[in-house]
Amino acid sequence: MKAYVFPGQGAQFTGMGKNLYDNSAVAREMFEKANEILGFDISKIMFEGSAEEQKQTKVTQPAVFLHSVILAKTLDDFKPDMVAGHSLGEFSALVATGAMSFESGLDLVHKRAMAMQRACELQPSTMAAILGLDDETVEKICTEVDGIVVPANYNCPGQLVISGEIPAVETACERLKEAGARRALILSVGGAFHSPLMKPAEEELAEAIDQTEIKNPICPIYQNVSTKAETDPIEIRKNLITQLTSSVKWTQSVQNMVKDGATEFIEVGPGNTLQGLVRKIDSNVATASAGSN
Repeated sequence: MKAYVFPGQGAQFTGMGKNLYDNSAVAREMFEKANEILGFDISKIMFEGSAEEQKQTKVTQPAVFLHSVILAKTLDDFKPDMVAGHSLGEFSALVATGAMSFESGLDLVHKRAMAMQRACELQPSTMAAILGLDDETVEKICTEVDGIVVPANYNCPGQLVISGEIPAVETACERLKEAGARRALILSVGGAFHSPLMKPAEEELAEAIDQTEIKNPICPIYQNVSTKAETDPIEIRKNLITQLTSSVKWTQSVQNMVKDGATEFIEVGPGNTLQGLVRKIDSNVATASAGSN
């Protein structure tokens, strides 16, 4: 069975989507529509912009979403048995499987990016990658630290990202190194994504998600929050709203997809990060990239 997976923020690179634009009338039309919806020429920034330009909040999330969704829409053989998306990638997966319209998905991703930016500005916060420790040890140490620090991204066994207030994250990093972590690396990010500090963004986005039509996808989507196959629009909506303040349970989602029959994981979007994570979660499955970057 084929599982299609969609990457999140951080996968962007200069030139992404240019081949699609040059070689597909459908892609050109979707890029032009995106420029119109967003009110600026995002395709130009994706094709020619500097790394700094692509790091802008208003650009990064819509850019990765656009690359993934347009790539999926231009594939001749996009027939997934199941899908999943890492954080932002969940929105790409929902549009690719027909649960949400392209226009609605792009509008939500843009609102999500701006709401997250505003939440980051309310309180100094950060994230850190913890390598070489089991999840249970990381979880336990986070609960013992004063202040807000929580597991944010369960990327693969031995790689967990924590998120929270700067002093709490720094203290957790020290204690995790003492507990045997191979590395505890503060990340260069705008704030504490997938933590309680994103509550203002969640509340802002909830209103927009509530007003968005969500239909049954063409196949089950394994959402970051629940980690299991979802097809019910009510459950999908609920999980999408709580995603911003909840952990991205990627390890658990992939494990459940394999348990439910996935034998091949195809990454749809920029880069190959998810293929690497999937192989670390289960070395017995095949991985591949979909189409052109």
